Amino acid sequence: MRIDHQLVEQWIEPNSRVLDLGCGDGTLLEHLQKHLGVTGYGLEIDEYKINQAIAKGLNIIEQNLNDGLARFADNSFDTVVMARALQAVKAPDQLLIDMLRVAKEGIVTFPNFAYWQNRMYLGIKGMMPISDTLPHEWYNTPNIHLCTFKDFEQLCDKNNIRILDTVAISDKPNPKLPPVLLNHMVKRIPNLLADVAVYHIAKY
Repeated sequence: MRIDHQLVEQWIEPNSRVLDLGCGDGTLLEHLQKHLGVTGYGLEIDEYKINQAIAKGLNIIEQNLNDGLARFADNSFDTVVMARALQAVKAPDQLLIDMLRVAKEGIVTFPNFAYWQNRMYLGIKGMMPISDTLPHEWYNTPNIHLCTFKDFEQLCDKNNIRILDTVAISDKPNPKLPPVLLNHMVKRIPNLLADVAVYHIAKY
């Protein structure tokens, strides 16, 4: 699994109720069901990925995240997960609020636009960055609200959302640096050195 998916698992309680937004082919939800015994649903808009997830025996609902979560009652779930989809929705602030209406806690991961390689790419080439975490061209990208660690934390503060924990990660660590040193550096300057942000959030 992707490294952010692996980190999500640490904040999910065994046998809890989980809603996975933008679940893709269901890789994360399938893993959580097998290893933690969770129950729940995945929301996805891509028909091909939906068919892949259903083939795994998962409960999948075809839905655009821009339509919100009105179909779910308050506190329907223990945790809502949204992995690398926040930047692709029209109103990320409203979706975050809705996540914490239908669940006690939320887990959000997204590409960090302030990552040093993105800054260098933009600074040297004068063009929108293309990388493993941001693989699309500017004209065909699904990402419409790119943000940084600081942007997200400011958004949480404005909307009375409590940050329980944060993990800053690098999808492709530099092989020339010892892992211990790299992890220490990323933790000290996440907005510059991490290309993926992982947040565990809840209501106050």
